[in-house]
Amino acid sequence: MAGRTFGIIGYGQIGRKVAVLARAFGMKVIASTRTVPEDEAGIRFASQDELLAEADVVSLHCPLTEETRGMVNRAFIAKMKRTAVLINTSRGGLLHEQEVADALREGRLCGVLLDVLAEEPPPASHPLLIPHQRLIVTPHMAWASQAARERLLAIAADNIRAYLSGAPQHVVHR
Repeated sequence: MAGRTFGIIGYGQIGRKVAVLARAFGMKVIASTRTVPEDEAGIRFASQDELLAEADVVSLHCPLTEETRGMVNRAFIAKMKRTAVLINTSRGGLLHEQEVADALREGRLCGVLLDVLAEEPPPASHPLLIPHQRLIVTPHMAWASQAARERLLAIAADNIRAYLSGAPQHVVHR
């Protein structure tokens, strides 16, 4: 993996942690995000189109909004290298799942790694529940380690305390 380019779409808290891991493997990191940090050493920020053209791995770390719903579609995939791997541990709705399955079968994606699907549990007819040697689908369990669950509970408790004290944190607006 050293020397390859890791593209991160969505550079929030999780995207930043993933960048650290990618750099630890000697990868170059490109990020595409709505809000570009002023000083982020070792990370190059680029447009999404530039990232898709250059990245050997494209990892999604963005929220599901009306703007991002189905963003990984035929046009998105056409901008990627045919040798690229797509990773989604974010939100299943980011993918137009049938178009991703088609691209994988047609050899327009080298690999697809998913920890989340739009519908969970997925129906037996789901387009990404196909036998394919370059597809891995896990049951949304990337967060399931003991340490991650403990951290999740601590964050939830901190959020409740902050709200009750009149200083809400981690507020998401629609």
